[in-house]
Amino acid sequence: MTYPRKHLLAIEGLEPPHIADLLDLAESYALLNRSGKTQRDLLKGRTLINLFFEDSTRTRTSFELAGKRLGADVINMSVSTSSVNKGETLLDTASTLNAMHCDLLVVRHGQSGAPSLLSQKVDAAVINAGDGTHEHPTQALLDALTIRRHKGRLEGLIVAICGDIAHSRVARSNMHLLTTMGSRVRVVGPPTLIPAEAARLGVEVFHDMKAGLAGADVVMMLRLQRERMSGGMVPSAREFFRFYGLDAEKLAFAKPDSIVMHPGPMNRGVEIESAIADHPTRSVIGEQVEMGVACRMAVLDVLSRQLPRNR
Repeated sequence: MTYPRKHLLAIEGLEPPHIADLLDLAESYALLNRSGKTQRDLLKGRTLINLFFEDSTRTRTSFELAGKRLGADVINMSVSTSSVNKGETLLDTASTLNAMHCDLLVVRHGQSGAPSLLSQKVDAAVINAGDGTHEHPTQALLDALTIRRHKGRLEGLIVAICGDIAHSRVARSNMHLLTTMGSRVRVVGPPTLIPAEAARLGVEVFHDMKAGLAGADVVMMLRLQRERMSGGMVPSAREFFRFYGLDAEKLAFAKPDSIVMHPGPMNRGVEIESAIADHPTRSVIGEQVEMGVACRMAVLDVLSRQLPRNR
């Protein structure tokens, strides 16, 4: 397959064939993982560094597992105990990483644009594992793969993304990917949590859950990110759940065969009730985690093909 870039910093700007190729490759890795086989020679001799300035057990572990299944040497850099916490700048960190001759660098950072800045200063291929409220491209890929496995396609589906859209990099990456691939995307939430540019991104905006979920094929719930909010953006958790939390009554407005997604971590009883999150046929939340490893293997595979062999 062809991939037009050295890094994966965002979904925005990727063309449908590039996305489809990544999903096809990820599908092959999903099948390989389920068979119990590995490809431990693909990244043999390569070094993958997980550089996480924000906590994320799920994403970091997924990248670590993906790298190890492909045979890479994986290093997790704990920023909380590193020189960065002692005042080292991002550019100093880039210089240090270059001296280590790292091949693949996975970066999560609280500031939008930090992975992009690092990509300009390091020799390694950089993968954005979430930056501020900007993007989280591999999450959108795994979400799309999960949807495609259940629905057989992305084109023509109605996907409702619900909750805290304004602070969600997951929502932004999904909006870019799903609209590019022909899905009809709706965002649903209170006016304070819908970004002003939502309509410009080619999605429909709803402030009523029942209207937003009507006829939906996919219902994607998002975590309420209080740590990124200024005061007064949402009422109490109880009030938020009453109007925007997913329960059986609201889900009944979606299609009977609709699937329920959540990128995690979940606030049960705030944006989703446990009976829906754990539903044996409607919820695909566990499968999202499984597809995350497959998608990240595909991304590491594709980016590594463009690296020089001797570093």
